[in-house]
Amino acid sequence: MQKQYDSLKLIKVENVEEFVYKVSLNRPSKFNALNMEIWKEIGDCFQWIDEDPDCRVVILQGEGKHFCSGLDLGGISLFNENDTNDSARKGRNILKTIKFMQKQFTYIDECSKPVILAMHGYCLGAALDIATACDVRVATKDAILSVKEVDIGMAADVGTLNRLPKVVGNHSWIKDICLTARHFSAGEALQFDLLSRVFDTREEMINEVTKMAKLIASKSPVGVQGTKNVLNYARENTIENSLNYVATWNMSQLFTDDLVKASMASFSKQPQPPFSKL
Repeated sequence: MQKQYDSLKLIKVENVEEFVYKVSLNRPSKFNALNMEIWKEIGDCFQWIDEDPDCRVVILQGEGKHFCSGLDLGGISLFNENDTNDSARKGRNILKTIKFMQKQFTYIDECSKPVILAMHGYCLGAALDIATACDVRVATKDAILSVKEVDIGMAADVGTLNRLPKVVGNHSWIKDICLTARHFSAGEALQFDLLSRVFDTREEMINEVTKMAKLIASKSPVGVQGTKNVLNYARENTIENSLNYVATWNMSQLFTDDLVKASMASFSKQPQPPFSKL
């Protein structure tokens, strides 16, 4: 594992299986509430993972009793009481900060490696911003979720309101949970397609997502990363544009040796062969 991960103080990165990394929010005494330090570390971590040839899949979770209790109101402030600038300059400073915070979670979405999110306990506010940037989302049945920002007098501005409509098709339900800021269960999140699976215990959840991660990691990284890239493009574009995009993408990617290896294994019903690192 590359040494830069050792510099992270509030994020823990572990190589748990071949080509599988587990990334943990590691501020359990604060229920993994997000201050600016851990916010930046999330962005740094996923930028490094994107370039790390030893990682093909990421499991993202939280240490302690809860995945993430949201924004650390004592650890982040958009307003500087000592700022003597006029309102225009104050506004620009706030814009710069919001853009920075948005980008740290966008690094998860843009990471070439699939990210499987395993949630338990509190998953509030900024936790949903993280969740909507991940590729696969699962939770324990006791997870408590909420788009909390309305309760502190603001509109969520780092991803939930923007990505949730792309994840969940029911806009009535989206507005229900976002306008009321009410808590909702993992079962309700599963019902409305925010989650793909719900597990009885955290142990069961981690075991099952590890199996999923190992399966993905056994596939061709050219195929897996290309699939994530094309699906993300399709999410934002028309079918026609997306068809053109995947044709252009595969114009070069089909020359990979992985295609031959995977095809031979498939026809012979043998385990996937070892694929080279990207």
